Amino acid sequence: MTAARAIPPKFPLSLERLDGGVKAAAAAPRSVLRPQAPLQQAADDAARQVVPSGLGLDSAEVRRCMVARLRAAGLRNEQVLGALSAVPRHLFVDGALVNQAYEDTSLPIGHGQTISKPSVVARMIELLALGQAASGVGHLGRVLEIGSGCGYQAAVLARVSRQVVSIERVRPLHQKARANLALLRETRVRLLYGDGTLGHAGAAPYDCIIAAAGSDALPQAWLEQLGPGGRLVAPVRTQGHRQMLIVVDRTDDGYRRSVHDAVHFVPLKTGLD
Repeated sequence: MTAARAIPPKFPLSLERLDGGVKAAAAAPRSVLRPQAPLQQAADDAARQVVPSGLGLDSAEVRRCMVARLRAAGLRNEQVLGALSAVPRHLFVDGALVNQAYEDTSLPIGHGQTISKPSVVARMIELLALGQAASGVGHLGRVLEIGSGCGYQAAVLARVSRQVVSIERVRPLHQKARANLALLRETRVRLLYGDGTLGHAGAAPYDCIIAAAGSDALPQAWLEQLGPGGRLVAPVRTQGHRQMLIVVDRTDDGYRRSVHDAVHFVPLKTGLD
């Protein structure tokens, strides 16, 4: 990350520590579609040669081409695709990997974490959007994100939500997300430094919850903080020991669960780093 990104933001971002301690910083996770360790996948993706396009990384055309590839791969929600087209992913990628920013690859962001592939980000947000389509509101409402990472997914979520509350347990990543989102002057994201397995009851209930780290079971706190009619999307290990995207809808009768795509995210952890 360049020195320019470390400059404190010129507008207020809410930075809190959930355990009641001092204000701090950190962020985390990311994902992979292929069934291998996410960090190994990221390293493989980073090592792959990418042919330069000849277009500047800040060009809207580069992002348009990325979105066109995602659409061709089967992603259909135009609002979500429009959000990916609007967010400059290269600002969230470390300088040595910036030429791969608009490839559909996961990339290391430090501290054992990765930035997810654009296709994974798009698919998870698309699943959230499908759950909210019947409401006719036109956005995801208030979203709880578990694992801020470098802040990229939060920036995309902000384009299709009323507010994003994003929690990160790794202090340096929380700081990285803070600096990256400051560059975009994104005011719809509230960054928190804390244990994501506990959620954040202070802003509950949430219309949507999205997790960027995998677990063997969904934390009870997430289910309790999901509002009526809300939808949760998270990677969970199934009985077949495969990690799958699980969708949970909260209905009048309780919770309805469905299983979707195979993924491989970094593990969900408790506590603070």
